[in-house]
Amino acid sequence: MAEFEIGAGKNARRAYGLDELSVVPSRRTRDPEDVDISFELDAYRFALPVVAAPLDGVVSPQVAIAIGELGALGALNLEGLWTRYEDPEPVLAEIASLDPEKATPRLQELYARPIDPDLLKQRIREISASGAVTCGALTPQLVADLGPVILDAELDVLLIHGTVVSAEHVAKRVEPLNLKQFIRELDIPVVVGGCASYQAALHLMRTGAVAILVGLSPGGASTTRDVLGIDVATATAIADVVGARSRHLEESGVYVQVIADVGPGTAADVVKATACGADAVMLGGALAAATGAPGRGRYWGIGAAHATLPRGTTLAAEEVGDLETILLGPAHEGAGRTNLCGALRRAMAMCGYASIREFHKAELLVGPPSGGGGAPAASLA
Repeated sequence: MAEFEIGAGKNARRAYGLDELSVVPSRRTRDPEDVDISFELDAYRFALPVVAAPLDGVVSPQVAIAIGELGALGALNLEGLWTRYEDPEPVLAEIASLDPEKATPRLQELYARPIDPDLLKQRIREISASGAVTCGALTPQLVADLGPVILDAELDVLLIHGTVVSAEHVAKRVEPLNLKQFIRELDIPVVVGGCASYQAALHLMRTGAVAILVGLSPGGASTTRDVLGIDVATATAIADVVGARSRHLEESGVYVQVIADVGPGTAADVVKATACGADAVMLGGALAAATGAPGRGRYWGIGAAHATLPRGTTLAAEEVGDLETILLGPAHEGAGRTNLCGALRRAMAMCGYASIREFHKAELLVGPPSGGGGAPAASLA
């Protein structure tokens, strides 16, 4: 990719967001009913390529169960309110009532309560009792300490989740987590992220992770770019991680799934992230807009309650329908906020692709939409 000189001593790459891309139809079309949008994660198969983000305003144990019944995967934040409070409903109601500009100090106070290991196990078993695949998220800082707890609770899938997660963490004061050793000794599949670069993804894949989560907490609920200056445009991040997957596949013969965090994305974002090479998407704000979402119309990122350097706030999510309507329709509006999986299926059918892996071959264009004026779009195919 071409580099641009930003000064005498520094160059930078041009990166692309999903909103800058469009998908090009191929020479054939298909019936949408013949399109397979299923997603595999180790031994588990999901009818829908969707992972609900481990945000307290998005996923509760009840929501995780409902998402599982629809054919997707719900990730519960195992360091969130559900493992700190026996009854978090009053806490969630209070957060929903807070002025976003003044919410951060109160979030810090509420998340200062210690995690209760017994409550953590109870939440996992509550989801498991329904027959749904259980998925829980832990940060790299706590995953070693809570590893025995999640194994005792028989968690199915672990998500090691942070704004940025690397395979090699250097620390002088404490013994850093050996991610490769930890994953290989853990007897359950592990998803790792966020990740947004070729080299970082390649090293994470070599640890034995079954999937890589792409994205540095995108969406308005995260202010990582404003606070730390760290960000990578989503389309470029996906493409770089997909490039690392190709190399890892050549080296090992192992295909690692790529899950793209599209935050509060629309149906078009789901389509374009998949065309860029993602096998599934993670949805946060899009599902916070569901009827009965635990956040009561608000959601916040994992960094919003950080004790010393918060990176986010609470955001509003306008209710658009229940979970089934958001994921499977029917849609009654044309803004791309409902029937997200139906949109993916139809886009793949209109472009002639029968499976998600085939759709990874789709031709993409960069540039303004048709009729939007400006220079002709450049092909990325």
